Amino acid sequence: MFGVYELRMTWRIIMAGMGMRNGTDLDAQRLQSTFKSLGYKVNIFNDQNCADIYGRLKKGNIKLPVSEEDHSNRSSFVCALLSHGEDGKLYGVDDCLPIKNLTSLFRGDRCKTLVGKPKLFFIQACRGTDLDPGVETDGGPSDSEETYRIPVEADFLYAYSTVPGYYSWRNTVNGSWFIQSLCEMLKLHGKTLELVQILTCVNHMVAREFESCSNQIDFHAKKQIPCVVSMLTKALNFP
Repeated sequence: MFGVYELRMTWRIIMAGMGMRNGTDLDAQRLQSTFKSLGYKVNIFNDQNCADIYGRLKKGNIKLPVSEEDHSNRSSFVCALLSHGEDGKLYGVDDCLPIKNLTSLFRGDRCKTLVGKPKLFFIQACRGTDLDPGVETDGGPSDSEETYRIPVEADFLYAYSTVPGYYSWRNTVNGSWFIQSLCEMLKLHGKTLELVQILTCVNHMVAREFESCSNQIDFHAKKQIPCVVSMLTKALNFP
């Protein structure tokens, strides 16, 4: 079982006018503890510029297996990205880069030893500036040795903290709503439910249990819903 490559950028991004991401350290600690408990090897990288982020995932080095390394003896790959962002883009300390540039490194035609294996990306970042005011509700086949071809984009899963165009909330003391919920649900259900079911529980927790509280009326009483995009071809159960 391969481990989490968790690239978190907490340094002030002067060029982009961004501030410190207070609370992201707690997110990173939660992710590290959670995925270690599921049997993953965890590596954490802080304050990376765009070239470093891309380079670590593409080239790696002797101690850090990534897209160009041999993953034959590993059953999955997980990457968690914690940063400022906008729709389709993620910020490093110097600039931003398309998320697609990172995820495409693990396509089936570029990373052959992960073909047919889950490649999971958890992305805690804004995807825009829209705010969700919320709305009232009533509450109310077996394996064989036969070879076959699969799409190069198969077996990816992207779990975004919010939907396209929207702001992603992060508490400066308790960490982000999404990572708090993700880690709690993985700890509660990681040994009993498959991943998409767990992520549905994450969506439920973020939607029901969190709401912003701010002295600024425009930022008060806002909601959030994560967004899961799955190209997995089979259920993923953690051992």
